[in-house]
Amino acid sequence: MFTFSFLLILLLTFAFGYLNGVNGAGSVIATVISSRALKPNAALALALLCICAGPFVFGLAVAGTMSTDLVSLSAVTIPLVIATLGGAIGWTALAAWLRLPCSMTQALIGSLLGTTWIGFGTQAIIPNGAIKALLALLLSPVLGIAAGYIMVKLFRRMGASTSPRINRWFKTGQVIISLLVALAFGSNDGQKVIGIIALGVMATSSPSEFNIPSWAAVFAAAAMAAGTLAGSKRLVRTLGSRLYNVQPIHGFGAQTASSIVLLAASLTGSPVSGSQVIASAIVGAGSAERIHKVRWGIFQQICGAWALTLPLSALTGTLLYMVISRLML
Repeated sequence: MFTFSFLLILLLTFAFGYLNGVNGAGSVIATVISSRALKPNAALALALLCICAGPFVFGLAVAGTMSTDLVSLSAVTIPLVIATLGGAIGWTALAAWLRLPCSMTQALIGSLLGTTWIGFGTQAIIPNGAIKALLALLLSPVLGIAAGYIMVKLFRRMGASTSPRINRWFKTGQVIISLLVALAFGSNDGQKVIGIIALGVMATSSPSEFNIPSWAAVFAAAAMAAGTLAGSKRLVRTLGSRLYNVQPIHGFGAQTASSIVLLAASLTGSPVSGSQVIASAIVGAGSAERIHKVRWGIFQQICGAWALTLPLSALTGTLLYMVISRLML
């Protein structure tokens, strides 16, 4: 199984998981640090532990969606998998160079659908799976905002007659709930890496030999952990303070909202962007306090970048596929 093509796919998959950690995992610890519930090093250590455990829990529904529900088995070839990964990584690298936020999940799905369309036509795209994935990407930020808003309003009402010391409880609760957020993040995003490995196995072996390797979860955890270490500090300031000045109640509300949305997505097999969900929940939590205090301009910039990711990653993937398929003839 460990042919040159499969090793190349593994290398690209590790790069994808690494960049996923760089781009997204910092958002897991942004609110818990900005609200001073935990010190940065402690928050990072706990997040790393839970993100690494994530691919081993909450099942493999997202991995199944990525590997079998989006494109037909006949379209899963070596050029397609390499071009899909190259398109997702290429657009992410370009977005980083342009200093634009980027959803790795959108980049991967956009690149996969684009390469499949150019290589095998629309008939090779599974409509139900593609619609499910695209709807999840579209609706998850909206659900994050709504859930963040509702959670803070609810906690405000519950604590209306208490003293300011309730902030201690919110800080303690935020630490606990942040562990669940990190687990859910690691599960949803880690399963995407597992799903890519599954596609690589399909492309490089006969259908009768297909199975998800037992080491795939370990591979996913290692890739995301490496990216988390590299990129978490860079994103903490943007998500934790630039979107809203996070107080304990906002941090607890945003983390609770994020965990609900991410867990629901993982259990239903819906690939979503963890960083999108968490950023949206922070905005929702802030708007529940005073809507004019939220720095909507920053969020609008992020939304604009998100809107570009699907079409441009699809274009990048298609161009790569056209080159790679010719070279491998």
